[in-house]
Amino acid sequence: MTEIRDIFIGKKRLHAYVGAVCNAMGSGDRNIRLVARGRSIQMAVDVAEVCRRRAGIIAGTLPEMVIHDVSISTEQVERRDGSGTSNVSCIKIHMEGTGEMNNKEEE
Repeated sequence: MTEIRDIFIGKKRLHAYVGAVCNAMGSGDRNIRLVARGRSIQMAVDVAEVCRRRAGIIAGTLPEMVIHDVSISTEQVERRDGSGTSNVSCIKIHMEGTGEMNNKEEE
């Protein structure tokens, strides 16, 4: 099994992260892990579902994307003001792409 490439999800628009998954797949990384904390968890789930449901349709993705594992946890993060730590929820979604890349540029 190849090394897993992490894509950290934050506050950008949905298609910025879908594009990041497409770029990772295009560079040969077939194992992707979406990582998000706190309020970005919803965005990570949306990115995973868009990539899974529209695999093969989105330019540059593989014909099939499978979600292998979803793990949730709580991490302790130091507060910005330095007054201690707080608990933040975290999700990691492991996805794998199979098949040959679609190259729309060849048409």
